[in-house]
Amino acid sequence: MRVMILGGYGVFGGRLIELLSDLQELELVVCGRSLERAREFCALYRGAARLEPLALDRLNISEALRTKAADLVVDASGPFQDYGSEPYHVIEACIAAGVDYLDFADGADFVFGVSRFDERARAAGVVVLSGVSSFPVLTAAVLRRMASTMEIQEVEGGIAPSPYAGIGLNVMRAVVGYAGAPVALMRDGKMFSAKALTESRRFTVAVPGHLPLRNLRFSLVDVPDLQVLPPEHPSMTDIWMGAGPAPETLHRVLNLLAKARARFGLPAFTPFSPLFYAVLNRMRFGEHRGGMFVSARGHSDGRGVVRSWHLLAEGDDGPLIPSMAIEALIRKMMHGEPPAVGARPAVHALELEDYEALFERHTISSGFRDDSGGGTTYRVLLGSAFDALPHALRELHDGAGTRRWTGFATVQRGAGLMVGILCAAFGFPNNGREVPAAVTFTNEADGEVWTRTIGGRRFKSFQSVGKGRSQHLLVERFGVVRVSIALVRDGSRLFFVPRRWSILKIPMPKCLLPTGESFETDIGGKFAFDITIRVPLLGLIVAYSGILKSEEIAV
Repeated sequence: MRVMILGGYGVFGGRLIELLSDLQELELVVCGRSLERAREFCALYRGAARLEPLALDRLNISEALRTKAADLVVDASGPFQDYGSEPYHVIEACIAAGVDYLDFADGADFVFGVSRFDERARAAGVVVLSGVSSFPVLTAAVLRRMASTMEIQEVEGGIAPSPYAGIGLNVMRAVVGYAGAPVALMRDGKMFSAKALTESRRFTVAVPGHLPLRNLRFSLVDVPDLQVLPPEHPSMTDIWMGAGPAPETLHRVLNLLAKARARFGLPAFTPFSPLFYAVLNRMRFGEHRGGMFVSARGHSDGRGVVRSWHLLAEGDDGPLIPSMAIEALIRKMMHGEPPAVGARPAVHALELEDYEALFERHTISSGFRDDSGGGTTYRVLLGSAFDALPHALRELHDGAGTRRWTGFATVQRGAGLMVGILCAAFGFPNNGREVPAAVTFTNEADGEVWTRTIGGRRFKSFQSVGKGRSQHLLVERFGVVRVSIALVRDGSRLFFVPRRWSILKIPMPKCLLPTGESFETDIGGKFAFDITIRVPLLGLIVAYSGILKSEEIAV
């Protein structure tokens, strides 16, 4: 199979080549305006698929289609919002030459308009799929899975790239170019014109049982989903899609520029694209992780439900996701499973199962949550991961009413005057080995009181499901101190990972966040705990571990 990739040495084209590099029977023509850059890319390439550099301007593609005898053209160049008076020139050339076509288009109008070529593509026996990327292929697949158990009314979603992912200049041109420009979407059951990057929402991407991303700011972007997904779900009344790039400081600058353009009728900020491109690709700090979410509100069996799907990608795997849809289609084509001929948005190109098979080859995890409310605190926060916990942990965290668990614990306290003051203030236990331990759980309307008695010392905390910036986190309150904690399942262990904290509801610096490896597990069928609390500058405050078993409480 011979594939011409327009923008082959660019960000998306390069990542697609990386994903296809194991296919010996594949020939990839790396196209771009600069032959030197195409040759440099090919010289650095290491893989089984064969590469050929080619200098090519997309406006002159007809001759190349004839001389290179391509089976497929992939347009990875863009920006698709800026293709001028003949935006579909490449598609028309491919249909005329009888060559299949796929693209990474992220422009809603471009993708929505490709169906006008359907009749011509069918007559030529050609496949033309537009928008073959995370938006809308992956989001559409997720919503189809959701629609099997609910009637979808409102949808919101977003993608949060890792700050280390790297964004191409063409992508930056597209984003900066449409900042503050009209975006067509559905709102309250009617088509509505919003302004790109002027609307923002916060969300936490949290795959059940995995360490979530930090709560992020997402801003409205112009993506195909806004126009191509509503027709797929007749009951849909609202749709909103955003992006959450980091750092948030630069993100907010884009928001301000977008609002200024929308309010004062300013021209597009496209000339500033190189500046934003340079800054964004140099301000790389924070976690090297990315994510995506799709949330749907609707009805199931006559009751209102809210369900969400989450994806987390570690390290360098996240930037590969937008290229995976085309990777999957090329692999299917090579196995004799081509898409149906015709021209259309790529909404039905893949199912979620296709993506999940690709995710297994990378450090990418995904999962669904039921955000409708109800259930115990830990079951709500862990979602589907709760049922994978050991029996003893499920029994302790899934109980109702007042319960008491008893056993023994070993305690080690830190040294120093300030440590002693903190331990006394919170009631933390004294040093001791295998001293009596008991925990009483009392349910309240919005959470659960944990009363611990260890070695004669008694201290309380209140645990609840986090809201706002603590969404999908366990919030544990010790008096005036609140700590928001991620619940992370690793085999038979449930880890507690502090993510943020506050005193008197005033957010405290991350550099002073209490830490320490803390987890619950099962030892010989019994509930076991190992809790360590450390504070920067002071070190160990207290560590206690032990085993508990359920004790019946007389009523």
